[in-house]
Amino acid sequence: MVLDPRLVEILACPEDKGPLLYFEAEGFLYNPRLRRRYDIDDGIPIMLIDEATALDPGEHERVMDCAAEAGIEENFTP
Repeated sequence: MVLDPRLVEILACPEDKGPLLYFEAEGFLYNPRLRRRYDIDDGIPIMLIDEATALDPGEHERVMDCAAEAGIEENFTP
């Protein structure tokens, strides 16, 4: 399920309050600063710090390479 673009624009990391990258095809939001992945379950972003997945350096690089190839950028409007 695709997130509403308006929602993606306002979502921020609950810890550092910064913007997130939205990986629609893989179904998650990503904070590259903290290397934290927030899954989207049935169209609902799970924005709980305790539920986030910390990515190791190799997975972080893979995700960032995918973002660069797909043109995924931080979407955030304070």
